[in-house]
Amino acid sequence: MNWGATPAESRRPLPGDALIPEPDGESTMAISIDAPPEEIWPWLRQLGQGRGGFYSYEWAENLVGLDIHNADELIPEYQDLDIGDTVRLGDPDRFPDTTLEVVVLSPEQALVLQSPTQPPWWVWSFVLDPVTETETRLVVRSRIRLPQNPVVQFASQAVLDPVTFVMTRGMLLGIKTRVESTAREAALLDA
Repeated sequence: MNWGATPAESRRPLPGDALIPEPDGESTMAISIDAPPEEIWPWLRQLGQGRGGFYSYEWAENLVGLDIHNADELIPEYQDLDIGDTVRLGDPDRFPDTTLEVVVLSPEQALVLQSPTQPPWWVWSFVLDPVTETETRLVVRSRIRLPQNPVVQFASQAVLDPVTFVMTRGMLLGIKTRVESTAREAALLDA
């Protein structure tokens, strides 16, 4: 559940951790992207169903009817995102309760989403860590709180862990591909 993350990245506190201080499940995944944070940030700002998508395996998301369409470009009207805004995870007609709320928005540094319930049962953190002027680590942490029923906890983790791994890994690779290809295209235009 810590694909791509270094041991230090997996252990270090991230924005949003305090919202679920003792999670029942946690994953920290990361990827290096050949771009500075300011070139990655707009892709994070447009996350969501009915927006830029999640850059993962669109076919898998739509297999369960989420109606996700992943953008391959930055879309100006999807760049507006503020604390308290809702990010949909699926088609609002079929899945009206599949939403997250923006709770941390630090431009070019961190985006934290949480389930709208209090206390939250899920927190999803996206952190941009510059390595050099042209390389950034994108670290994504998911923390969940499960019902205190052993059967439900086991079943949830048996399903959630593999799905989280596959979809988050796909998202990280999808963001990397989009950011780096956009940067290459811009460099060719400038040449």
